[in-house]
Amino acid sequence: MERTCYYSSSSNPYLTPKEEPKMSSDEKNLIEILEEGHKVDIVKYINYVSAPQAGAIATFSGTTRDMFEGKAVLELRYEAYVPMATRTLTSICTAARSNWDIHKIAVAHRLGPVPVGETSVFIAVSSVHRGDGLDACRFLIDELKATVPIWKKEVYTNGEVWKENSEFLEKRDGLVKREHKRSCCGSKVRVQEDENSS
Repeated sequence: MERTCYYSSSSNPYLTPKEEPKMSSDEKNLIEILEEGHKVDIVKYINYVSAPQAGAIATFSGTTRDMFEGKAVLELRYEAYVPMATRTLTSICTAARSNWDIHKIAVAHRLGPVPVGETSVFIAVSSVHRGDGLDACRFLIDELKATVPIWKKEVYTNGEVWKENSEFLEKRDGLVKREHKRSCCGSKVRVQEDENSS
């Protein structure tokens, strides 16, 4: 069973490995979309994926940087369609498990304002060998940015703008090209004019 949490200010988000029930390999995912005001607890997610059989833990921490294309950034603001975001993240975790030998996965994403220097997204993957963990971690962040309905607004000292992730644009452009190739008739039908009909 996936553990999906959308925290309210009164909930207790902390679990220790001792509290975990036994899980099958596809149930070893912790997916959390964190409500405004809740910071990403990196130690919590590393502890979640830690296991004696895991020889590697690969992580990705996305933080708010202070500049973008010469503009001073104050903060990032995130919004999400939470039910679809958690379903999409679950699918991404399943896809990662089908491609790499992974023990556990933890994915957390904040909503609301995220000031410069703070973490907005964190991914931890444990695996027997580092290659699987590193490859899966990169896949997870790339797919999250390309497909999960979480929207980012960059707030500058002189304005703000909603941002599209380059991964989303690349995926969309790839789908459009692929759909165009599959369109009705496409290049498979060639119309030949009859030479006698003039």
